[in-house]
Amino acid sequence: MSYRGPKAKKSRRLGVAVTPKSQRYLETRPTAPGQHGNRRRQKTSDYGRQLLEKQKLRFQYNVSEKQLRRAYAKASASHGSTPDVLIQVLESRLDSIVLRAGFARSIFAARQYVGHGHFLVNGKKVDIPSYQLKVGDEVEVCLQSKECDMFKHSLGLATQPAYVTVTDRDFKARYTYQPEREEIPVICDVPTVVEFYSR
Repeated sequence: MSYRGPKAKKSRRLGVAVTPKSQRYLETRPTAPGQHGNRRRQKTSDYGRQLLEKQKLRFQYNVSEKQLRRAYAKASASHGSTPDVLIQVLESRLDSIVLRAGFARSIFAARQYVGHGHFLVNGKKVDIPSYQLKVGDEVEVCLQSKECDMFKHSLGLATQPAYVTVTDRDFKARYTYQPEREEIPVICDVPTVVEFYSR
């Protein structure tokens, strides 16, 4: 189940904005939530550091613990660097590409839009946010949804990464290639997350 609690509070706890709105809160109140949030914390243990990075990754993709463990299992069983494969598995989710393409302002909105059936993948309706896209797959806003102001507004504010090619006029996006870690706009030390799960 996706997170439905206060986003600004969660962002202050993690130290990373999970929505554009929470970014403004972080700029004015960068400390942890609560009356003792502005006090410097004691030295964090290795486990605490690993847990924090895992939570950062989890909430930036809005996935459950079970989904993140499943993504780690898939990454660890594949060839190549486990941290790199893990972030690629998460980034190739349908809701992630909807966000990167600019069809939604946050990962939470992207998940909701996909769940409500606003998108086609290669011409077929898909309403599963965790659907894994392959290189070359095309994501398109449904014909009846193209007049919705939420998509037009989001596209006007978005900056798309190189691995997602967007045709604004047709509300289409193509997943062109698997990105390298440096191209993915996620604030997290992914190797530390791998350390957490490989304990």
